[in-house]
Amino acid sequence: MGAGRPKAELVLKDTERDQLSVWARRRKTAQALALRSRIVLACSSGAENKAVAAELKVTKQTVCKWRGRFLQLRLDGLLDAPRPGAPRTIDDARVDAVIAKTLETQPMNASHWSTRTMAKEARLSQTAVSRIWRAFGLQPHRQETFKLSTDPLFVEKTRDIVGLYIDPPVKAMVLCVDEESQIQALDRTQPILPLAPGVAERRTHDDERHGTTTLFAALEIAIGKVIGELHGRHRSSEFLKFLRTIEASVPTDLDLHLVMDNDGTHKTPAMRSWFARHPRFHVHFTPASASWLKQAERWFASLTEKQIRRGTHRSTRQLEDAIRSYLALNNAEPKPFVWTKPADAILASIERFCLRISSSPH
Repeated sequence: MGAGRPKAELVLKDTERDQLSVWARRRKTAQALALRSRIVLACSSGAENKAVAAELKVTKQTVCKWRGRFLQLRLDGLLDAPRPGAPRTIDDARVDAVIAKTLETQPMNASHWSTRTMAKEARLSQTAVSRIWRAFGLQPHRQETFKLSTDPLFVEKTRDIVGLYIDPPVKAMVLCVDEESQIQALDRTQPILPLAPGVAERRTHDDERHGTTTLFAALEIAIGKVIGELHGRHRSSEFLKFLRTIEASVPTDLDLHLVMDNDGTHKTPAMRSWFARHPRFHVHFTPASASWLKQAERWFASLTEKQIRRGTHRSTRQLEDAIRSYLALNNAEPKPFVWTKPADAILASIERFCLRISSSPH
């Protein structure tokens, strides 16, 4: 079989390579243009279209199209052709200036830009700024929080726990153990106005408190069942009682692998002594500041959302009855949280994030 039509050699000038590299890297570059630039850069290395397509996760036809466009029109061939309609009143330079100012500066009298302050600064309408921000996914009014673990054994612990989730040991049960302490029994100060057509449920903003309880839970990773126990306090003595409940609930021929955090109640001398006397228990501590590794946290979030947050409880007994009811329903039709991301992918993602924040201004 023939090797197919020979392809024209794609050779870049230094200025073209520099411009393509800028387009491929800059955050304010439209992502379509960034992808086209990466395609041409990859093709210039001599790689076959099929290999470039596999590397960049696009079709071979896409690589052929932009390779051909570049050979015909050079850099201009990668830009979008003008579309029919009214002529643009804001050119690329002004759009670029708005994006750069949004990303790299802040106004004198505020911590972030608004559409009004940016419109005044850029001498554009507020609507124009809104359209530019929306097109490039910019939302200066929003912020999110993060915290990276500083645990010196972060990599080892992450590999250990993710390995338990994805490939659990044979003749063993993996349990994610956690506590939700200080769950409050709350009632509204006035009657709730129920849901009606066109009217949302309404309740008073204030509440009456009727005590607290603590839920100890062990989520069985494989099937989603939960061993739960309620106590009035959150101490190592209550946690020890819960461990005895776990021991009695699980067949004696199975080893028990417990994934849990570094709470003080888990590491007292009495706890270490108890685990030493019960060799079928294997403890796996999560890294510090890595609660996302605890699947029990996700189960607690479901409990809060579906049963506690909008519930009304006039005593801790009512609250505990509601929690026990949720536990029974969960265990009647359990559904596990399926962990799909391997440890290598998690660590690579964190590495990329660390590189980003190391170069960002403080």
